Amino acid sequence: MSRFAQRRRKLRAELKRQGITAMLVTDELNVTYLSGFSGDSSYLLVLPKNTIIISDFRYISEIQSDCPDIDSVIRPSVESMVEASRKLINKAKVPSVALEGNSLSLGQAEALAEALPSVNLVTTSSIVEKLREIKDKGEIQSIRNAVKAAQKAFEVIKASLTAEQTEKEIAFNLEHQIRQFGGRGTSFDPIVAVGPQAALPHAQPGEQRIGDDNFCLFDWGADYDRYLSDITRTIVTGKLTAKFEKVYNTVLQAQLKAIKAIKPGAIMSKVDAAARNHIANAGYGKYFGHSLGHGIGTFIHEFPRLASNQHVLLEPGMVVTVEPGIYLPGWGGVRIEDDVLVTKDGHEVLTSVPKKLEDAIVEL
Repeated sequence: MSRFAQRRRKLRAELKRQGITAMLVTDELNVTYLSGFSGDSSYLLVLPKNTIIISDFRYISEIQSDCPDIDSVIRPSVESMVEASRKLINKAKVPSVALEGNSLSLGQAEALAEALPSVNLVTTSSIVEKLREIKDKGEIQSIRNAVKAAQKAFEVIKASLTAEQTEKEIAFNLEHQIRQFGGRGTSFDPIVAVGPQAALPHAQPGEQRIGDDNFCLFDWGADYDRYLSDITRTIVTGKLTAKFEKVYNTVLQAQLKAIKAIKPGAIMSKVDAAARNHIANAGYGKYFGHSLGHGIGTFIHEFPRLASNQHVLLEPGMVVTVEPGIYLPGWGGVRIEDDVLVTKDGHEVLTSVPKKLEDAIVEL
């Protein structure tokens, strides 16, 4: 049985537990996760005994090569996805079908409900996303490869920094280097933020030059075989001030405490608290306003979440970011982020970019 068939079996078990017969999967990432299909604009109808991919003429070859173990229906170009789905659901004669509330529009859901009055359409949230929390060996290897590509790219960028380079130039070069090292591209638009710009957690790269201030924050990741990495480092490019040293070491120690707390059975909110309390005790509590981390996989922000309101347990196979930060308006910010795998007996930090303060100092 393929890993995709195993995932569909787990989905069927969850649907059965919820008293639902079938599911129409409309989120593209979830379609790929359950089938291996590499295209887009396609749905997946998961029935009790078989699965059907609904697509169009453009993807006939991809379906044959990517997912030979499932049935397919190629809809005519004049037929909508909703209409094609309606026909298949009617033909299957199933009493209930789960819909993905996060990806199907209200109009599409209403059209299906009107066309299928005898079927109980159940709007659900995050059923497949919850299955995606636990990575298998192949997924973990792809994330390792994404980490490797991102780290090699950063090594090149860091070694070639000059005072005249702008945030935009460096962000562009990061993506180029990631592709040079085998990545499909970046996980997201890279953040390169000089000085005060680093006080914005999701700053947009601009024309600010590296040499215009004493430090710069980098947040980047690679897409490798559709799996993603996410790393942040803050480096010193000018004078090392006492203030920067205090903020940096506070963030670093907070991160190390949180990583140490990661293990199977650990409560996610308590992992968040390990970092948050350290930052608060140092007097910077109100300057750390986001959650500690999030899951990564085929999407850059997925389940689980390391946050103060997440009172659930970590499990082996989860991969999470750990990214505390301190953001001081008008001065700048420091964030340090690593990708961490929950193992059977603890954790493994997948990222290895040096992060001691002395490693963060770069001579331009």
